[in-house]
Amino acid sequence: MMALALRWLRPLPSLLHRSSFLLTRGLPGAPMGCHALLLEGCRQCGHQVLLSRQLATKKAKGKGQSQAKVNISAALVEDIINLEETNEDMQAVIEALKEDFSRNISVRTSPGALDHITVVTKDGKFPLNQLGQISQKSPQLMIVNMTSFPESTAAAMKAIRESGMNLNPEVDGTMIRVPVPKVTREHRENLAKLAKQATNKSKEALRKVRSKSISQVKKSKSKVSEDTIYLLEKQIQQMADEAVAEMDKLLAAKTKELLG
Repeated sequence: MMALALRWLRPLPSLLHRSSFLLTRGLPGAPMGCHALLLEGCRQCGHQVLLSRQLATKKAKGKGQSQAKVNISAALVEDIINLEETNEDMQAVIEALKEDFSRNISVRTSPGALDHITVVTKDGKFPLNQLGQISQKSPQLMIVNMTSFPESTAAAMKAIRESGMNLNPEVDGTMIRVPVPKVTREHRENLAKLAKQATNKSKEALRKVRSKSISQVKKSKSKVSEDTIYLLEKQIQQMADEAVAEMDKLLAAKTKELLG
């Protein structure tokens, strides 16, 4: 019995020596000085170990349990995708929606609300403020001076009328008179519909950012593990979901402001 035990224990010093060597020198194939087992440093193998550990942790939670959020260090995967740039692109979509709400969707119509109405001309599409000079003559009346582009007066009239802002412009030569509508319940409801449309348009722009980022990640399939691709796609989707949630909050606040 003792002889059998000694036979099994004899390889133990060699195994301990190999483990110590790996902890000191890193994994075979890792660059010099890369302590891959310590999960530090090396970009070539470090993110693979870290991401695999993250995936294993999430799978270990089991079915039916809520999973923790993915939080990958941007520096570890910068050779695959720039996550900071993806986040900036998503935030830019949110900021554009905020500006649209502030500038164009308000109970009180102001000259700024007309600026970005799109006018379709024979030469292309242009914002109204590039074709005409917009001013407020009185609280009840705005004026669009089309002297610089008189040939676009009819197109500008059509764009203002079909803007969804409940505006009924009147033309006087190259001057377009735009009476400011009374704040009725119908007007408020129309503005709330515009806010919903603007939000849906922003969500579509957000989906394009997400799709572009995921496509970029998939280009690295031959270079990194499936676990890495999976986690990156999940983090990008997570970022998009958070952006959508913020848009929904903005829409809810704007709708409450408009409808009271």
